[in-house]
Amino acid sequence: MKNFSRRDTLKTLALGSGLGMFSPLTLLAGNPPKKDKLGIALVGLGYYSSDLLAPALQQTANCYLAGIVTGVPNKAEIWKAKYNIPAKNVYNYKNFDTIVDNPDIDVVYIVLPPSMHAEYTIRAAKAGKHVWCEKPMAMTVEECQSMIDACKANNVSLSIGYRCQHEPNTKAYQKIVKEGSLGKVLQVDCAAGYREGRTDHWKQKREMGGGVIYDMGVYAIQGSRLGTGMEPIAIKSVKLWAERPEIYKNGLGEIVEAQLEYPGGVMANIKTSFFENTNFLNIKCEKGTIEMAPFSGYEGNKGKSPLGAINFPYKTPWQQANQMDEDALAIMGNKPMPVPGEEGLKDIRIVQAILESAETGKRVLI
Repeated sequence: MKNFSRRDTLKTLALGSGLGMFSPLTLLAGNPPKKDKLGIALVGLGYYSSDLLAPALQQTANCYLAGIVTGVPNKAEIWKAKYNIPAKNVYNYKNFDTIVDNPDIDVVYIVLPPSMHAEYTIRAAKAGKHVWCEKPMAMTVEECQSMIDACKANNVSLSIGYRCQHEPNTKAYQKIVKEGSLGKVLQVDCAAGYREGRTDHWKQKREMGGGVIYDMGVYAIQGSRLGTGMEPIAIKSVKLWAERPEIYKNGLGEIVEAQLEYPGGVMANIKTSFFENTNFLNIKCEKGTIEMAPFSGYEGNKGKSPLGAINFPYKTPWQQANQMDEDALAIMGNKPMPVPGEEGLKDIRIVQAILESAETGKRVLI
């Protein structure tokens, strides 16, 4: 209960603060920072920030942990001491908008429940800061588009935290598919899930972006998209249910199975779960099958194909460090982001179609 109450409180504070007024510095947002390293402010200090992003920022070459945003004062003190963060770079959800006046902060990395992503992306963009946002990008396609529009209007970049799109094993199987080294893709089977032990987290709150399809489901959707090298045209069928309905209440999906239709009659069967541990991607091609297991693991992805092993070993949190370094380089070089906001929007469009199909029992065009 503690985790949800804190997040709920933060959301209330954030909504109460409004978008605020911004200084003329906002107009300078488009100028690439003339720095060797970009200063990153993490917004939200839960597990992902604490256990993965902050440690990764100790490994990065092109960016560093410059600031934090949290609604928990004692947590702020711990982070200040642990990472030597100046008091002037520590914000809460009431004074967040004053980050506009802080030249130490170049990028705001949003690591909040999905229901808060759009608001804080837009506020960060209006403050003239580049934005990295964790997946799922937002709750709806409309929210995703508003985030993209706000960043474009304020001449700042937007990237979604798809760490796997930056890592070499994912790039390796994509290359095989793109070049047709094993012939055409015929079918994809993909699953992403783990046993979620929390019972009153935002992942069990529909209004905060809960339900497995928004969280682990995005990994499975990514697997099908990257595995086929195409975009789906329809959701053929969906099965959504809860093995623990006392936790995943009122039809909220704890497990989702869906069949996605791709051009040329290619089908992708995906499964995502908060009930069981599963992580694999099988790409059946004319000349053999690419097998990735895991395909989206924190400890590293690996696999094989008739062409040989797909295994560039590395350790946590190398994925996140690599992701942030590549994104920082893109900003400093004034180049397009490797994984832009449009990539997150595509997945949320599919998520919404899956939910519609689950509700209606019908095939849904995308």
